[in-house]
Amino acid sequence: MKRILSVIIAVSVLLAAYPVFACTTTLTGKKASADGSVMVSHSDDGLGDGRLIYVPAMDHKKGSMRPVYYDACALGYKPEWGASETQRLVTKERGPGYDTPGVPLSVPIGYIPQVEHTYAYFDANYGIMNEHQLSIGECTDKAKVEPEPAPGKRIFYSSELSRVALERCKKAKDAVKLMGALIDKYGYYGTGETLLVADPEEGWVFEMCGYDAEGTGGVWVAKRVPDDSFFVAANQFRIREVKKGARDMMFSADIFDIAKKKGWWNPSDGPLDWAKVYGDGEFHHPYYSLRRVWRAQSLVAPSKNLPAWVEGAFTKKYPFAVKPDQKLSVEDVFRIHRDNYEGTEFDLTKGLAAGPFNDPNRFEGRAESVAGSEEPLSTVKGAFERPLNIYRCVYAYVNQSRKWLPDAVGGLTWFGPDRPATAVLMPFYAGVNNLPEPIQKGDILKFEKDSMWTAFNYVANYAMLKYGFMIKDIHAVRDHFEMQSFGRQKQLEQNAAELIDDKRDAEARKLLTGYCEDNADNVLKAWWKLSEDLYIKYNDGYLNTSAGIAQSVFYPAWWLKKVGYENGPLTYKRNSGEK
Repeated sequence: MKRILSVIIAVSVLLAAYPVFACTTTLTGKKASADGSVMVSHSDDGLGDGRLIYVPAMDHKKGSMRPVYYDACALGYKPEWGASETQRLVTKERGPGYDTPGVPLSVPIGYIPQVEHTYAYFDANYGIMNEHQLSIGECTDKAKVEPEPAPGKRIFYSSELSRVALERCKKAKDAVKLMGALIDKYGYYGTGETLLVADPEEGWVFEMCGYDAEGTGGVWVAKRVPDDSFFVAANQFRIREVKKGARDMMFSADIFDIAKKKGWWNPSDGPLDWAKVYGDGEFHHPYYSLRRVWRAQSLVAPSKNLPAWVEGAFTKKYPFAVKPDQKLSVEDVFRIHRDNYEGTEFDLTKGLAAGPFNDPNRFEGRAESVAGSEEPLSTVKGAFERPLNIYRCVYAYVNQSRKWLPDAVGGLTWFGPDRPATAVLMPFYAGVNNLPEPIQKGDILKFEKDSMWTAFNYVANYAMLKYGFMIKDIHAVRDHFEMQSFGRQKQLEQNAAELIDDKRDAEARKLLTGYCEDNADNVLKAWWKLSEDLYIKYNDGYLNTSAGIAQSVFYPAWWLKKVGYENGPLTYKRNSGEK
């Protein structure tokens, strides 16, 4: 009996300490982008399911019901809801990509009425983009209350909300209204969340959370991003004052009444501050969120000279959105996600923690990577800076929605598997008939040569052996493919658009699908070849090339001094510092 009780306790502790998808997401308005597109980006920063899945358009029988599934992103994997720790969703109802033999079927937490036709879209841990250029990004936030799922009371989390929106909506504003209505009617569970929702004309920030551990419903607020501005969120609510009658805002009808009832806000306090009233500050420790907001805004608008140090979690030093000093490209936006604070006082490629070879990766030792548990993993209290580029990222992307092109061509997801700094941006058009098989395959507990995620994760991990050297080799291959994609983009899109103008839609989709598949296939082959080249070139800590085998690559002097290299053994006498 004691053994059984011990197992139950151990399992309970394990499930309580759930992995967090602590992400960074940005939105660039059409007048802030270099080409007039509305851009949404997202890095999914939790070691989980890294697949990009194609969900086809479908027709449904009148009166049928749509299942709503539990999302492990919300509160961790729960076996009672099916699927697995590495495969987020298992069902035949959303196309071949989610039909995974040998994995338990996902169990619906509830149902909503289905519509007769649903749109095709790209899906990952959250919905990404549909065939009508509706685009979504996400980050997790800390809310005062984070309820458990409950059939009939709380059936929606942001992941399934984003998918329903992509299945049914063409415009960002309509998607916000739909998701808000679903929260109001069917309830909300899990962490606080930010979803960025955009179409070719505009972008909205949609934030939500639960408010009662046992009750139903949820609360939400949305704010439009100015067309000439750039927005960033990093695991903390970013909407502040909720203003009645504001044309650039939407919110749940009971947002004020609930705040008063809970004792979180009184009208005499002034306008309801959403982040303060319903949020619970930064995700883990000071600057876990704010440093990334500061860095992203500083990179796009350095002229603002934003302060790196502020008075507290609810500072107003960082505006809701900033106007970039120069209009932003896809490369500019993804460069933000690749950042390790290089060139700042927080530069993670410098110092003893970076080791002798400038490794910016900092493994988390307390509760940064695990929510629901504050149990320390070390007796040493402290924290590293939390970068925009983090080692446990499973994918990142930049979406473009472009009004001057047909939807099939104008909607474009630039997808990078694994962490941004070592990923290649690969283009996938909204009008493709399917996605390449390697991008739809991946399991963090399996080594799969035909998985794009495995290839990129393998190289990224190997690079940590001698990061400052290997990253240059990685970037050389990365830059080749990205420059090639950007260089071919204009002609490809012109050809596809002309086919659509000639009413040859099927040919255009075939053209786009073939291009994306060929590019992905070439990237996968090149990345495994890169892994072999890195192994040979840096074998046994040397530099091995045709110019010479076992060329010595020694440690830098500053690092040798820091780690006590000078303390010997240089003589046969005991050093004064040794015991």
